Amino acid sequence: MAGEVGGQELSDVAWETRHSVEAKAKVEFAWRYWTDVRNWDDPPARFEFAGPFVAGARGLTHLPGQPAIEWFVRDVAAGTAATLEIPAEGATLFFQWRFEPAGKERTLLTQRIVLRGEKAGNYLDYARVLEENLPIGMKKMACAMEAAQAEAIKL
Repeated sequence: MAGEVGGQELSDVAWETRHSVEAKAKVEFAWRYWTDVRNWDDPPARFEFAGPFVAGARGLTHLPGQPAIEWFVRDVAAGTAATLEIPAEGATLFFQWRFEPAGKERTLLTQRIVLRGEKAGNYLDYARVLEENLPIGMKKMACAMEAAQAEAIKL
């Protein structure tokens, strides 16, 4: 996954960023939690997804006052990694997620975001906002996973 997205070598990367956090959750639980799009909590965005989380599946992100953003699930390695792809005019934004064991009942979550394409420069301001918010969003996801696993253990 280091230099590739969608099985292609990344030679036209305009921008990329990466961030990792640890979650006090088993890898299997973290994967199940993340692949259930109902658990994605990022107001004011609202996410729509139907069917299994498999390569080729389609989702939508709804933001107030904007047309829905269509995205696709790509390159799923069940339980360990997946890539989400948002096509745009002349560019593509990739969100690569990895789930790795990080000790007893802990998971290292890593997200790499890559912007590439002929017109990628048109989306750099948006990409920088993503980069600024990435650590906060990933920490929020890790905390939600931890709380959900703790609740599941109680049951």
